[in-house]
Amino acid sequence: MKFKNIIKENEVTDESLYKSRRNFIKSASILTASTLIGSTTANSFEIGKHESTNKYNIKNEAITAKKYASSYNNFYEFATSKDAPAELAHTLKPEPWQVEITGHCKNTGVLDLDDIVKKQTLEERIYRFRCVEAWSMVIPWLGFRLSDLIKQLEPTSKAKYIYFETLKDTEQMPGQYRQTIPWPYREGLRMDEAMNELSFMAVGMYGEKLPNQNGAPLRLVVPWKYGFKNIKSIVKISFLEKQPVNSWNQIADDEYGFYANVNPEVDHPRWSQASERRIGAGFSLFNPRIDTLKFNGYGDYVSDMYKGMDLRKYF
Repeated sequence: MKFKNIIKENEVTDESLYKSRRNFIKSASILTASTLIGSTTANSFEIGKHESTNKYNIKNEAITAKKYASSYNNFYEFATSKDAPAELAHTLKPEPWQVEITGHCKNTGVLDLDDIVKKQTLEERIYRFRCVEAWSMVIPWLGFRLSDLIKQLEPTSKAKYIYFETLKDTEQMPGQYRQTIPWPYREGLRMDEAMNELSFMAVGMYGEKLPNQNGAPLRLVVPWKYGFKNIKSIVKISFLEKQPVNSWNQIADDEYGFYANVNPEVDHPRWSQASERRIGAGFSLFNPRIDTLKFNGYGDYVSDMYKGMDLRKYF
């Protein structure tokens, strides 16, 4: 796999964070692909030259240390505890990987992930990540805009929603032996949400390929929504006319809505969503809980999509 035209981190995030990040990719015109996506891929990729946009800045917020982001997460396909997926996800085989494309689009079929990625422009984006359980992180993702992939697949006018499925394979994902969730894990977005400039398909994080426990080799990142919307290890994408069922909404529709927009004004039935615990920041008086931002702080980019909607009803 050969990746080209990668937008550098300092072109999509605040310059002070870019310069202070411990392991940032230094200014070189060529990097070996093993730095980014592992030694099993192609030899090199080019860092494209792009103007700085600084559109998605995370100002005055430290990037979560990689050791926390790669060892504290939910991935029920392996286990229900936070630390177990990092220990158990070695059974997942992310290479080679294929994605089935179905529904109301021109380019249906089964595509190799390599073929999908080589047509995209990769960029690194630092996003806030807010879990519905009221903890959060700040993570540098590597990937491409979901809208670019959608344009490549050419949906028809009948496509009102986009639907995703995670791999279902009890040998690779032994947690699926337990019927915690009706497998496979499923998620969906309205098409305007999917086409929003923030919607992102990640193939890496912290300048490296995605760890298995973080959703290798392909996951969705929608930073204004709670983390369970960010479906991992995607093997199917469908374009649908009607709103799809998403897994957590099916299990408990009074707790987990289809939209799942981060909203401090709408509490979970069992806890407040007004504040959050930033993972890795410690628990001392010097690191108190922080206020949760509506739409996770991305309202300038996404709030127009929900004008006129009752966000307490459509949560």
